[in-house]
Amino acid sequence: MRRPFVLAAAVALLCAGCATADAEDKSASASPAPDPGSLVRKAVGEARKGTARIDEKIELAGGGGEFRIGIAGGFDFGADRGHLTVDPPWGTARTDEVFADGKVYARGSEGIAASAWTTVSREEAEVHYLLRAPLNDPEHVLQQVSAMHQVSDEGQETVHGVRTTHYRGTVDHRTLTLRMAADVRKQMDDARQRLGADLPAFADAWIDGRGRLVRTRLSMNLAGAGVTATMNLADFGKPVRVTVPDAADTVPGELFKSLVAG
Repeated sequence: MRRPFVLAAAVALLCAGCATADAEDKSASASPAPDPGSLVRKAVGEARKGTARIDEKIELAGGGGEFRIGIAGGFDFGADRGHLTVDPPWGTARTDEVFADGKVYARGSEGIAASAWTTVSREEAEVHYLLRAPLNDPEHVLQQVSAMHQVSDEGQETVHGVRTTHYRGTVDHRTLTLRMAADVRKQMDDARQRLGADLPAFADAWIDGRGRLVRTRLSMNLAGAGVTATMNLADFGKPVRVTVPDAADTVPGELFKSLVAG
């Protein structure tokens, strides 16, 4: 009469052992939590393959004044083509920019600057102002954001009605001075030497539930002077149509260099 009881007990012990082993297997195979920096780099990498509408605001403060530059348009990062409109802070005419075939074409909307397109090499363009991309190139912004260090998860935030996760990190000196013109870089090097450390620059990224990068921000504030560059991305995957100016309508870049100095 004891056999059924012994058999049931053995089965119970066996099942308990299976459950314990199964739990241990699951625990061993569970993946660690994703590194925030890796999540940002992945989202930036995906953004650089596709298309998006760009809406960027560069805000400068210092000397008792505040200025804002607006940059907007469609960009096909995968094809390295785009069309942007730049509104300067001093109330003068806007500038249109076309990115295509390794070049950037720029034309003002008024006066002599509207008579022809100036063209310059995209690859050779340099940074002339802190946290303003060369020729206002959004690809440069993504490159700086993807290089952020010490990345932390700042929690959930809503951006233009979209639920996102906000990530924040620091920008090292090498990234901050990426492609800077020699004279501007010297100023940054001197400031870093006086401070005795990297300048206090930061990068932020907002990523939605589908892993898409919907906003970036680069910022620095030092001794009452600061600059913040915030770029929103939307309309992912929509076609971006770019009309490249005819060669007959272009002039050497030096003539209207001030239009696209970035």
